[in-house]
Amino acid sequence: MEVSIIRIGNSKGIRFSKTILEKYNLKDKVDITLDKDQIIIKPSSTPRKGWENSFKKMAENGDDRLLFNDVFEDENLEEWK
Repeated sequence: MEVSIIRIGNSKGIRFSKTILEKYNLKDKVDITLDKDQIIIKPSSTPRKGWENSFKKMAENGDDRLLFNDVFEDENLEEWK
Protein backbone atom coordinates (compact mmCIF):
# COMPACT_ATOMS: atom_id res chain seq x y z
CA MET A 1 0.00 0.00 0.00
CA GLU A 2 1.39 3.40 -0.90
CA VAL A 3 0.42 6.47 1.14
CA SER A 4 1.48 10.10 0.97
CA ILE A 5 3.56 11.83 3.61
CA ILE A 6 1.70 14.99 4.65
CA ARG A 7 2.81 18.23 6.29
CA ILE A 8 1.70 18.70 9.91
CA GLY A 9 2.99 22.09 11.08
CA ASN A 10 6.79 21.97 10.88
CA SER A 11 6.74 18.16 10.81
CA LYS A 12 5.44 15.50 8.47
CA GLY A 13 3.28 12.48 9.09
CA ILE A 14 1.29 9.62 7.64
CA ARG A 15 -2.50 9.60 7.71
CA PHE A 16 -4.19 6.24 8.43
CA SER A 17 -7.69 5.49 7.23
CA LYS A 18 -10.41 4.67 9.74
CA THR A 19 -10.42 1.08 8.44
CA ILE A 20 -6.71 0.59 9.19
CA LEU A 21 -7.04 2.22 12.63
CA GLU A 22 -9.87 -0.13 13.56
CA LYS A 23 -8.38 -3.27 11.99
CA TYR A 24 -5.03 -2.89 13.78
CA ASN A 25 -6.45 -1.41 16.99
CA LEU A 26 -4.44 1.83 16.69
CA LYS A 27 -5.58 4.34 19.32
CA ASP A 28 -3.88 7.47 20.69
CA LYS A 29 -0.36 5.99 20.91
CA VAL A 30 1.67 3.47 18.90
CA ASP A 31 5.00 1.69 19.38
CA ILE A 32 7.48 2.34 16.59
CA THR A 33 10.44 0.03 15.93
CA LEU A 34 13.19 0.94 13.48
CA ASP A 35 14.68 -2.23 11.98
CA LYS A 36 17.23 -2.03 9.15
CA ASP A 37 15.24 -0.61 6.23
CA GLN A 38 11.78 -0.83 7.83
CA ILE A 39 9.61 1.14 10.22
CA ILE A 40 7.28 -1.13 12.20
CA ILE A 41 4.19 0.45 13.76
CA LYS A 42 2.23 -1.54 16.37
CA PRO A 43 -0.57 -0.69 18.80
CA SER A 44 0.89 0.60 22.06
CA SER A 45 0.72 -2.08 24.70
CA THR A 46 0.50 -1.51 28.43
CA PRO A 47 0.97 -4.96 29.94
CA ARG A 48 0.95 -3.69 33.54
CA LYS A 49 -2.06 -1.41 33.16
CA GLY A 50 -4.26 -1.56 36.26
CA TRP A 51 -1.63 -3.22 38.45
CA GLU A 52 -1.50 -0.28 40.88
CA ASN A 53 -5.21 -0.54 41.65
CA SER A 54 -4.99 -4.32 41.94
CA PHE A 55 -2.14 -4.06 44.45
CA LYS A 56 -4.11 -1.50 46.49
CA LYS A 57 -7.08 -3.90 46.60
CA MET A 58 -4.80 -6.75 47.64
CA ALA A 59 -3.43 -4.64 50.52
CA GLU A 60 -6.94 -3.66 51.63
CA ASN A 61 -8.01 -7.32 51.63
CA GLY A 62 -4.83 -8.52 53.36
CA ASP A 63 -3.92 -10.59 50.30
CA ASP A 64 -0.43 -9.09 49.99
CA ARG A 65 1.17 -11.08 52.82
CA LEU A 66 3.93 -13.61 52.24
CA LEU A 67 2.74 -17.19 51.87
CA PHE A 68 5.99 -18.48 53.38
CA ASN A 69 9.07 -16.92 54.97
CA ASP A 70 11.54 -15.38 52.55
CA VAL A 71 14.46 -16.63 54.67
CA PHE A 72 14.55 -20.25 55.79
CA GLU A 73 15.85 -21.33 59.21
CA ASP A 74 18.65 -23.48 57.75
CA GLU A 75 19.71 -20.96 55.11
CA ASN A 76 23.38 -19.88 55.18
CA LEU A 77 23.43 -16.18 54.34
CA GLU A 78 27.22 -15.92 54.79
CA GLU A 79 27.87 -17.60 51.45
CA TRP A 80 26.16 -14.70 49.67
CA LYS A 81 28.60 -12.06 50.92
